Amino acid sequence: MDSLSVVQKLAVWALPVLFAVTLHEVAHGWVARSLGDPTAARLGRLSLNPLNHVDPLGTLLIPGLLLAFGGFIFGWAKPVPVDWRNFKHPRRDMAVVAVAGPLSNLAMALGWGLVYKYATASGATAGLWYGLALMGKAGMVINVSLMVLNLLPLPPLDGGRVAVGLLPARAAYRYARIEPYGFLILLLLVATGGLSAMLYWPYVLSFLGLARVLGLPLT
Repeated sequence: MDSLSVVQKLAVWALPVLFAVTLHEVAHGWVARSLGDPTAARLGRLSLNPLNHVDPLGTLLIPGLLLAFGGFIFGWAKPVPVDWRNFKHPRRDMAVVAVAGPLSNLAMALGWGLVYKYATASGATAGLWYGLALMGKAGMVINVSLMVLNLLPLPPLDGGRVAVGLLPARAAYRYARIEPYGFLILLLLVATGGLSAMLYWPYVLSFLGLARVLGLPLT
């Protein structure tokens, strides 16, 4: 994709990014509702309409800048509200709700992988099939990126919430107190290049595993 202009890159990446962050949040809400919390459904946040979930900063500005200037691409949508008081087993159920997001990204990565596989089979180097191949590859990249990123055990990321759900109660309480500073820690890691270093091998191994499962020609 290096030969594409910024406008062409944005056209290729727009749908994969919107689907990735939208369905990630909707997955949290769907699982929360199945476990007894109707908050997201009551507020209309289970809609698949991206406009209901778009965060101007996390869905549009940051992914766009990272795409334009290079670097590890990630983003986020407006978080789906979840009320743990509606759960029968709050800590366990919050962990289940949290892991639903990364799992949705894994499912989307597989779906975009199939798009890429069958689009590249046409052998086209221009036109619709070529565009679909580029979009399929972009969909795999963004969804694997979001899956790996969100599995970091840093509150408020999904991996942090899973860790809080698995730790003993006293340790979980202390660990959860990191959450107000989690976003600042994440931005610091991005600014210093620490995030890319931390996620490099998990990302590569996840992407290679996806390629092996689907038999993808990723060259």
